[in-house]
Amino acid sequence: MAGGEPKQLTNSTKESTYIATAFPADARFLYRHDAGGNENEHLYLRELDGSERDLTPGEKTKANFLGWSKDQKSFFISTNERDPKFFDIFEMSIADLKPQLIYQDETGFEFADISADKRFLAFGKPGRTTADADVYLYDREKQEMKNITAHDGEVDNQPQVFDVASKYLYFLSDEGAEFKYIARYDIATGEREVVEKAPWDVSAIYFSRNGKYRVVATNEDARTGIKVTEEATGKTVELPSLPDGDITGVNFSESERLMAFYHNGSRSPANLFVYDLASEKPTRLTNSLNPQIDPADLVEVRVIRYKSFDGLEIPGILYQPHGASGQKKTPALVLVHGGPGGQARTEYKAYAQYLANHGYTILDVNNRGSSGYGKTFFKADDRKHGREPLWDCVEAKKYLQSLGYVDPEKIGIMGGSYGGYMVLAALTFQPEEFAVGVDLFGVSNWVRTLQSIPPYWEAQRQSLYAEIGDPEKELDFLRETSPLFHADKITKPLIVLQGANDPRVIKPESDEIVDAIKKKNGVVDYVVFDNEGHGFTKKDNEIRAYKSILDFLEKYLGKRS
Repeated sequence: MAGGEPKQLTNSTKESTYIATAFPADARFLYRHDAGGNENEHLYLRELDGSERDLTPGEKTKANFLGWSKDQKSFFISTNERDPKFFDIFEMSIADLKPQLIYQDETGFEFADISADKRFLAFGKPGRTTADADVYLYDREKQEMKNITAHDGEVDNQPQVFDVASKYLYFLSDEGAEFKYIARYDIATGEREVVEKAPWDVSAIYFSRNGKYRVVATNEDARTGIKVTEEATGKTVELPSLPDGDITGVNFSESERLMAFYHNGSRSPANLFVYDLASEKPTRLTNSLNPQIDPADLVEVRVIRYKSFDGLEIPGILYQPHGASGQKKTPALVLVHGGPGGQARTEYKAYAQYLANHGYTILDVNNRGSSGYGKTFFKADDRKHGREPLWDCVEAKKYLQSLGYVDPEKIGIMGGSYGGYMVLAALTFQPEEFAVGVDLFGVSNWVRTLQSIPPYWEAQRQSLYAEIGDPEKELDFLRETSPLFHADKITKPLIVLQGANDPRVIKPESDEIVDAIKKKNGVVDYVVFDNEGHGFTKKDNEIRAYKSILDFLEKYLGKRS
């Protein structure tokens, strides 16, 4: 915490490794990685002597670290080793590192927290739609599961955390409101009360180790708002004054005297800080930006809004390249996030900065169906994919055309996952609107994608069907909205990037759309990554991917004038 050079602890040459947790009393730690992007992550223990071992073996096993017990003599994990659809929960003592089953799931519950006294477990359970969910409380002593948010209609309830005294369970809810607020459930009496509301969605609530501080995060117009409150007094803790950006990942030391957090902005990747609450002094521990990059060469993003075809206001994040002007017009891209219910945010986005640095204006769109703007906006894309959300992207193109520094004839569309679907839908269903498409592991055939979702998505299956379509009952509807069955309409150049091991959008999704375009003698580039899945975890692949995109754009969309 005094600074200095970091010491590298892992040295993988095959997979990117990520910390899961550090042991509280010694230098052991758990880390995680999958195999080539297949998302079946295991938990590995790094011993004091440097040796390593897999605590959750099994070729098809997926494991999660869930947290430490209050006495820090054990920790909790979950795995789907017994049944690939469901995650069982285990307690593992650090004395013998043998897993002891504490809950066997047969339903598709999503773990949230375990009380400090280990008696209660909190779960979320997706409901009939993506905007509907309940909170369940499991009493280990009575072996009873109780739905504590039973409701009529669509209400999204999300469990968060128990208080340190194991008296209350805090959760988020949008019942009777447009935005999620904090509520809590009294375990002894069953009473429920509203704790805190905000003019935006509350996205998280949690406590410091001994409950001195409460942390609340809000999703404020594509940025993260953080409020730290001293529980005993209700006093808001003044956070350090830093350059424009977001404070995220707030964590407290066991003494509750120090606060660690990340700070990032659109021109800076996240850096780690430690804040002394008594002296109010922040200490920066990292400098994450590549030293070869001059921060002045990066662009500061801004949130814009435009009216869509039906008058609905659509937010977006605008990247304006340096030097762009009426005399130096730039090509542009409409960028579409994943999800469907994801969100474009103002945080550091390396590839967007890379393209902006090479002269491309980018509008990162929050089309209808995006999260963060209330439940009405979030539900506005249900069963409308390939239509209204896509039309929002067409209106984004028109907004770009209204900017004096954008070449109105040189506007493409780019996106990954669901955003990749939107790219294919744009070139298929609106074939004259965009000059080029950039598709990263996008859905081309909804029927196959919904039939091949990973088994551990079982809990969300029905809500996905409700939003997009049921592949067992609505084949014609899904074929109508799937670009693969209309690929003969694609006339504009397209580049497709795909991870060979992607478990979410499997490789045939990209293979077949590429083949269909080639059969019509269309222009299509195809880049496959043999050791990646749904996204990039390896720096060499990331560099190759975005260089391939840039080369494609410069060839088919053009450069700035």
